[in-house]
Formats: sequence, structure tokens, C-alpha cells
Amino acid sequence: MQVKAPDRATAERPAPAHRPAPRPPTSAPLLRSRRVQGLGYAAPTAVFVAVFFLLPLLLVAQMSLSDWPLLAGDRGVNAPENYTDVTDGALFWPAVRFTLLYTVIVTVALLGLALLLALLVQESRPGAGFFRTVYFLPGALGLASASLLFWGLYSPTTGPLSRVLERLGLADGPVSFLGTPTSALLSTVFLVVWKFAGFYMLILLVGLQRIPPEVYEAARMDGAGRGQIFRSITLPLLRPSLALSLLLCVTGSLLAFDQFFVLTKGGPDNSTVTVVQLIYREAFQRLDLGTAAALSILVLAALLLLNVAQFRGLRRADES
Repeated sequence: MQVKAPDRATAERPAPAHRPAPRPPTSAPLLRSRRVQGLGYAAPTAVFVAVFFLLPLLLVAQMSLSDWPLLAGDRGVNAPENYTDVTDGALFWPAVRFTLLYTVIVTVALLGLALLLALLVQESRPGAGFFRTVYFLPGALGLASASLLFWGLYSPTTGPLSRVLERLGLADGPVSFLGTPTSALLSTVFLVVWKFAGFYMLILLVGLQRIPPEVYEAARMDGAGRGQIFRSITLPLLRPSLALSLLLCVTGSLLAFDQFFVLTKGGPDNSTVTVVQLIYREAFQRLDLGTAAALSILVLAALLLLNVAQFRGLRRADES
């Protein structure tokens, strides 16, 4: 029997590729089941946000437009009187200026020290883990508790710092760390930097450890020095961690309350009154919830605008 050889076109024709079997269409009941399951997962968070954020925000907005004494309740709409009362107050603009000054000083000092600490403990060397823990320990203490601790340390009569300075001959008598506007501000800044430097060090340390070591090795092989490596490699690649730290630090500083409430009570002579302290005074000392709510809305709007500006600036820097 003679077998016919395949022609050339048939022999050179490629074998058909194996195609995966098409997925069976998802049934409508299964899609509905998945949607219900997703809603079930998201429901607890949605309820939490609605109860503890949206409803209080709506209530504060209503208060800001109403005559609302603390002990008498809502007396009706008086908009925009609460907002004009806030800006016309004698302490409003001094509190705004002081809060901005405090924010700038704390942000520069805190992030500068946190970056230095992160660079010191970046490499895995003997004792690095111990120092990381020591630097982070103050962050585990509550801010109110830390403020009480430093209030005792700063006391000119019973505090140890004043006695140490006297024995060293650096002071002729008891030192009042909170007695003048400048010393009160710097003493509070020292407390905040001591407490939060380890926390921001941890954020920056994570960013440093995400930088590939090969990048540093290539830069050293090209003859780059430490300063050039820090400016051209470390800082640009650390930008996301620095941006997060900057956002948290600025927001927290603008909302400063505990440390000044415990250490200075806004003194001396109302020189350390922050915006949040002003809200507290309007609500619980002057018993005017309407004006306090109006000031809260203004602070919230300022924070939103500031955060949007920061995000846009960071996005433009990344694109460039």
C-alpha cells in the first residue's frame, strides 16, 4: 500500500495553539451573593464612620450656625454671628500665630532629629536593636502622662532640673522653665521632641531599609561621597516616608492641646494659647458651644486645605 506524503504547505503549517477553555459565565445569584458579602464586610466600618464622624460633624455644623449655650441648649439659628465672634476675639489671631510658630519649630526639630536617629541605627550592627528600642520607648507613654512627668521635672521648687543647674553653677536660683513665653514654648517643644522622635524615627527607618543596597554600592563605585549619596540617593528615595512624617507632624502640631493644657494652661499672659485651647475655652469656660463649634469648623477647613496642598505638592515633585 502506498502512503501519500503530505504536501509542503501542509507540512509547514504550524500546529494550532492550545487555547484555554472559556470561563463559564458567572450566574446572577452568585454575583448578588458576592455583593452582599462585600457589603457585610464594609458595613461595620461604615457604621463606625457614620456614628463617630459624620453624625458628630453634622451636629457641630448645626451648632456653628446656632445660638447654643452649653447649659441651655439650642436657641435657634444666629448665622453668621458665631464665625464673626471667633475672628473678632482678642485671642484668636495671637492663638493662630502661636500655633503656626509652634508647628514650624516642632516640625523642623522633630523630623531633623528623627532622621538623624534613623541614620544612626540604619545598619545592622551590635547594639542597633537596643538603641532602636530606647529611642522608641518614650512614644509608648501617653502625651498627658509625659506632660505631667515634665511638669514635675520643670518645677522650680521641687523639680530636679532646677537643682542640677544650681549645683553646676549655671543658675543663681530656682529656674522657672515655664515662667516666660519663650522658655515655656521651648520647654514644651523639648517635651514633644523627646516623646515623638522615636516614633518618626521608626517611620523613616522603614523607608531607609526599603532603599536597595545595590544603589549605594553603585554610587560608591562611581566615586560619590557620603554627602552626595545622602543628597542624591537617600533623600529622593526617602521622600514617601518623609511626606508621611511631615503630614502627621504638621497635623498633630496644629491640633496641639494636651501638652500646653498640662504644662502652661495657656500662660504666661495667654502667650501659649493654641487654637484647640481656644476651642476648649469657648466651650467649657465661656459656655458657648456655638462659637466653639464655629472655630472647630474653621480648623477643620484649614486642615483639609493644608493636606490637599501637601498632597498636590508631593505629586508634582514625584512627576518632576
